[in-house]
Parts: sequence; C-alpha cells; structure tokens
Amino acid sequence: MSNTNDKSNKFRIEISKDSGFSLKNIPFGVFKTPASDGRCCTRIGDKVIDLTVLAENGFFDDLDMDISVFYEDSLNAFIALGKEKTSAVRKRIGEIFNDDNKNSEAVAAVADKALFNFDEVEMLMPVKVGDYTDFYSSIEHATNVGKMFRDPDNALLPNWLHMPVGYHGRASSIVVSGAEIYRPMGQIRPEPDKPPVFSASRLMDFELEMAFITNRPTALGQRISVEEAEDYIFGMVIFNDLSARDIQKWEYVPLGPFLGKNFGSVISPWVVTLEALEPFRVAGPEQKTEVLPYLKFEGKRNFDIKLEVFLQPEGGEPTLISKSNHKYLYWNMAQQLAHQTVNGCNINTGDMYASGTISGPTEDSFGSMLELSWSGKKDIKLNDGSSRKFIMDNDTIIMKAYCEKDGTRIDFGESVTKILPAVE
Repeated sequence: MSNTNDKSNKFRIEISKDSGFSLKNIPFGVFKTPASDGRCCTRIGDKVIDLTVLAENGFFDDLDMDISVFYEDSLNAFIALGKEKTSAVRKRIGEIFNDDNKNSEAVAAVADKALFNFDEVEMLMPVKVGDYTDFYSSIEHATNVGKMFRDPDNALLPNWLHMPVGYHGRASSIVVSGAEIYRPMGQIRPEPDKPPVFSASRLMDFELEMAFITNRPTALGQRISVEEAEDYIFGMVIFNDLSARDIQKWEYVPLGPFLGKNFGSVISPWVVTLEALEPFRVAGPEQKTEVLPYLKFEGKRNFDIKLEVFLQPEGGEPTLISKSNHKYLYWNMAQQLAHQTVNGCNINTGDMYASGTISGPTEDSFGSMLELSWSGKKDIKLNDGSSRKFIMDNDTIIMKAYCEKDGTRIDFGESVTKILPAVE
C-alpha cells in the first residue's frame, strides 16, 4: 500500500499485475480483527477494505442507502438492498481507489483505519445461510457415477436430462475456508452380505463445486423464470461439499444423501458478483434433449471459471490433482433457480445453491476423488511419492477458482479444509 500523497495528492493501493483482486473484481466478504467484531468488507490487491470506515466518512452518502448494513457480521442486509444499490456501492469503491480519483486526499486521510493486510485479518462466513440446495448438474460427473454404480450403458437416470436434479442439504454445517472438519462417524456396510457396522468413514471425499447466493425473497407460491433468475443472484463462491462415500452408499436409498453429506461443506470467503463475471460468459454444453418450456433459455449462461483442487498431506507440499471449469455444467444457474421455484417454493436472501460436483471430459478434470481413483481402483499420485484413493486424516484440500481473459483475472480466493481424525 502507498499511504502517502505524492505531488498530485494521488492515493494508490499497489496491485500486482497477476492479482485476481483488481478494481475489475471488487468482491464482498466479512472480516474481523482482534480489535473489532465482524463487519463487511471488500478486497483490492492484498488489502482488505473496511466498508464501515468508508461509510462513516461519507463516501456513500449520495447513494441513498442505510449504511448500518456494513456493520452487520454477514452480507445479508447489504445484499437485501438489491442490485441497484449493491452495484452502485461496487462502482463507488472502484471510483474511490482508481488512480484518477479526485478525492485521493480524503481517501488517504482514512486509509490507516480502512485498510488491512489480508494476512492480518480473520475472514468470516460471508452470509448467514438459511436454506441450502445441492444440485447434480454436471453430466460428466453423473455419467461417471452411473457407470461405476449402475449400468454403464445407461449411466444417467431417466429424469436427469429433463431437469436439474437436486436435494435440500444442511445449512448449519456450511463453514468458511480454513475450517478443520472431523472425519465423520456413522453406519457403513463394508461387506455386502453382512450387517452394517458403526465406524469412522473410510472413504472420505471432496466435491468440487461452485455455489450462488440469492439476494431477495419471494412469496410462497411465486415462481422465478429463467429470464429473471439472474436478477435474484448476487454472486458466487467456491463450494467444497465433503462426502463420506461409504456412509452415503449405505443410507441414500430411498431418500438420498443425509449423514454422508451434512457434516461439513466449506466455502471461500469472497462473494464474487455476477457483474465481475460478465466478461467471462460462455455457452454451456448443448442440451440435445428438449426441455420443458420453463427450463428453456437464451444466451450464454455459464462462466469460464477455471477450477483447481490441491491435496496437501500433513507436513508436505500441495499437489494439483484436478483441473475443471464451471463451463462444463450441463444445467446452468438460471435453470437451477427456475426449477427450484417452479412448484412455488419460496426463497430468501442469503440462500445458497451449490452446483453439484463439476467434472470435465478428461480424467484430470474429474471433480471428486471417487472419480479420480475410479472408486478406489486407481492411485492418485502426490508430489512426495505417496498416493491416495480417498482423503486421509490430516490431509488438507485446497480449492481455487479464477477467470482469466485478455490480461484480466478475477479471483475467488480459496476454500481450504483440513480433515481431522474422527472423534470416537
């Protein structure tokens, strides 16, 4: 940070050329310091910017908004202001810290209170999640799972190509990056011809996902169309949906995932807005099976978001084990939200909707260890010479997501999760 005025009273935050947190991003999050409680923030370069300080010093006065939203320990109240206000705040932040800012002297006067080094603050959950839906929207992932556990020639279930399949998950166990998650205990059935046993999961896995967050409620009975769906989406985060495959396999018939999925999901701390992602729109896979009218859409509804997963053994270096992309999703976010509400299900501000595992067409782009090891039949090699089939105790999973095009990079930060031994 340059916290001094030069001859032209310029104020600048130094941003490296390869930073994914330039003025073209301006994500939102929640942070705290040893001296302060949680409050709303943004990030530019390696600086976290306290939005309460900017608000107190009048930088948002002409936006006709309630600045008390920045003092909340979640983004929910801010998001609920609506896109007109949140977009205006994002635009104003860009103006404040632009090199051509005419108020650079005023910015420099509050910089010591407003700016913090990223590595000196604690990032908190960005939103209070009331409800959470997990979709199953990658055709490559669904096909891989179908091949492994059902009929390889008929991997997809009959409904899969007609609607974005999903289930309602547990919101309370969604936590922010840096979490330590205990290996879950539960019923597993190692021997198919013997009764189940109570045990720590032996097949711990991650699922590489992205999630979107809604910005306003609807009434019970109200539907959201594909055309208007993005008006209800504030932004996106990385979503690591941890899975205990052996618990899940034994319990999921007939009602689907339960204890195998609800013990922990870990998100990145920064919510990247759809406005920041706009330049990275791409077409998704062709939907050759005709969908019902309420799921039909026009335009490019996927995003070119590069996804990476690293596995780091205790005391070792991270190994890149998967590279995927949001563009591979067969069912896009607008279709997901339209389907979620087509029956009249109401939504709320801060609800979270995960994509389901995002796998690509090649083996190195599979979004889970279940697929990477092909249900334990293959070894996943690490840089230190060791190997994995599933996650071991004290392994750390690091997920990254970013967009890159024409010299511009938009970064989501990281979702970092360490798996601790089970509490027996």
